[in-house]
Amino acid sequence: MASAMSANRAELLAIANSVATEKMIDKSIVIEAMEEAIQKSARNRYGAETDIRAKLDQRTGDLRLWRVVEVVEEVEDYFKQVDLTAAKKLDPNAKLGDFIVDPLPAVDLGRIDAQSAKQVIFQKVRDAERERQYEEFKDRAGEIITGVIKSVEFGHVIVNLGRAEGVIRRDQQIPREAARVGERVRALILKVERQNRGPQIFLSRAHPEFMKKLFAQEVPEIYDGVIEIKAAARDPGSRAKIGVISRDSSIDPVGACVGMKGSRVQAVVQELQGEKIDIIPWSEDTATFVVNALQPATVSRVVIDEEESRIEVVVPDDQLSLAIGRRGQNVRLASQLTGSQIDIMTEAEASEKRQKEFAERSKMFEDELDVDETLSQLLVAEGFSELEEVAYIEMAELASIEGFDEELAEELQNRATEALERREEACRQERRALGVDDALAEMPHLTEQMLVTLGKAGIKTLDDLADLATDELIAKKRTEQRRRDGSAPPRREGRREEDRGGVLGEYGLSEEQGNEIIMAARAHWFEDEEAADAESSQ
Repeated sequence: MASAMSANRAELLAIANSVATEKMIDKSIVIEAMEEAIQKSARNRYGAETDIRAKLDQRTGDLRLWRVVEVVEEVEDYFKQVDLTAAKKLDPNAKLGDFIVDPLPAVDLGRIDAQSAKQVIFQKVRDAERERQYEEFKDRAGEIITGVIKSVEFGHVIVNLGRAEGVIRRDQQIPREAARVGERVRALILKVERQNRGPQIFLSRAHPEFMKKLFAQEVPEIYDGVIEIKAAARDPGSRAKIGVISRDSSIDPVGACVGMKGSRVQAVVQELQGEKIDIIPWSEDTATFVVNALQPATVSRVVIDEEESRIEVVVPDDQLSLAIGRRGQNVRLASQLTGSQIDIMTEAEASEKRQKEFAERSKMFEDELDVDETLSQLLVAEGFSELEEVAYIEMAELASIEGFDEELAEELQNRATEALERREEACRQERRALGVDDALAEMPHLTEQMLVTLGKAGIKTLDDLADLATDELIAKKRTEQRRRDGSAPPRREGRREEDRGGVLGEYGLSEEQGNEIIMAARAHWFEDEEAADAESSQ
């Protein structure tokens, strides 16, 4: 290719056309590469410091070569400058300070120059080809694509996609699926990244989105938007669950996805190497959806803790193993499907837990309010669990409880308020003993109990608090799921800090409140800066 630099005009254009067609890139890019190669070779001939330009006409193939020089009074650099006398011969209108064109004869490339030019052209064409590949695939993330397995390297499958190559990394493959070179394979385009060695196209066969796209190909109602897959969860190669809903009340979403004699779902199952798929009717009511998601197990009761994004499910004793599934698979997939942590317990365990909580709350009211066991148990039975609830409830509502009157309600509220004050004072004393500055008590939303928690975590000054990010302060702690459901990793030493949540994660502060606390703690930084600026300006 490069030896044709000294060839005739028609041959140069023919080379440009053939390369552009073969690599499927713009012909002007190839012409530009040729010009750059000629310029590089000419510099080798006339001097590396010379500002040489080359122009190849795309229509005629004419090649022009010139150098750009500056008109000066006294020449110091012969590569880049020319005196006024010599400049006048090139351009009669030249004057000092002008940059003029000095035409050069065509270069006859030697063997070394030709090789160098060839490398320049190849590099330019390769860069253009990579850019074309990136532009072609960058907006196709989320599509299913078919390719041919080219090779398997270190467990990663390289797939020939025709105009580019993709990779199915080991963690995005279906376990125990054999990848054979030359076989056709379907995969989801997970993401496309621009890298120095060319665009990296990452593919996946294990992502839940791959299963959803397969259903869209097999079920026309999903493709048309009549049926929507609202949620999907997979244990690749083993089992999966999808939640579906129909926009048309006359169409059963589950039946449409299953198909006649299971034909539609079976087509997806075969593509996923026999992965069993549970198709579940999706519901806006979380409790109903959880009950459906735990099929085939029967659920007795569902208790939802929205603050903790946690769901407690009670099942009959004989349904426990079915609800949990082999190695916790059923409850793990249901958790992923609902986006909430699911705790499963039997009727006996639920009853025991309720009795324990009832006894603990009764004892707390008995001690803090100085009332007898009967009255404390009555409060718990009416739904009271914290002193704050007794102290701040409407007097009339408390007095309306059977067996209560206004006098008793008022006395209980007074005692609850006094108990809360005692707690606050005890926390204040503990906080001061920990060395937590009083300035922290001025921060919004922080109680004395929270300040004790901060002090135990080593946060004792405004600067300590101001140094924290909002997430480090208020991110909810991850409540570990029951070990037997198999959905949580085994306990281990040295768990990372982010696994333990924020310092005040247990108190349920909102992100807005967390931001207010941090900004209030940092306020003195800005005041100090303003004071320093004012002092320096005097």
